[in-house]
Amino acid sequence: MILTDTHTHLYSEAFDSDRNLVIEKAMELGVKRFFIPAIDSSYTKAMLDLEKAYPENIFLMTGLHPTHVKEDYKKELAHVEELLASRKFYAVGETGIDLYWDKTFLKEQQIAFKQQIQWAKKYAYPIVIHCREGFDEIFQILEEEKSDGLFGIFHCFTGTFEQAQKAISYNMKLGIGGVVTFKNGKIDTFLSEIDLKHVVLETDSPYLAPVPYRGKRNESAYLVNVLEKMAHIYSMDKEEVAAITTANSQQVFGA
Repeated sequence: MILTDTHTHLYSEAFDSDRNLVIEKAMELGVKRFFIPAIDSSYTKAMLDLEKAYPENIFLMTGLHPTHVKEDYKKELAHVEELLASRKFYAVGETGIDLYWDKTFLKEQQIAFKQQIQWAKKYAYPIVIHCREGFDEIFQILEEEKSDGLFGIFHCFTGTFEQAQKAISYNMKLGIGGVVTFKNGKIDTFLSEIDLKHVVLETDSPYLAPVPYRGKRNESAYLVNVLEKMAHIYSMDKEEVAAITTANSQQVFGA
């Protein structure tokens, strides 16, 4: 059984004391593929070092996270553009709209999101979308940018059934992680109505640990808890869910 964690921040400071152990533990449980989203330029070196340490297992993205869109966002975007021109990546992201903490830079977030979508199209890469209290704003931009060249993952999907259908209509897979195990997560109530071909699995570690680890540091090994819940929701064997969702990730990322 090969599992794919389509969204994990393994370069985060949260793993500085035991990063190799965390990766090896996950690999022993079948999580062999780790897709690594960017946040901003301050993490680029750590991401490249991680890839160098595990070249067969680590797949890098580049992008500017919406919560890191600040006054210097143009400088950060220039860094992303430079990286895209310099080497291969597997996606542009994570990018999107986050209005949970602060709405100050909404306009700049919208500009940055749109620019990153256009780069993803230019390089024929998927886009990996972060959305927190920004569905309307994100769908507006996706509508403006929709084309055969627009595809990717709606990471950490927490919306409604209708929002899920809308995301899928823009060639997006739904990234499902620890929230599916939460009692108040709600997505478990309708996921079975969505064909598994539209779903990939993720942890978003070190954030959003699934039950029974909720509130603790998340890690890629806990993808097996997400897998168990998904197998229950879809009334399938875990191996089948792992195979389908890994094939879906290969379809999106081309690897």
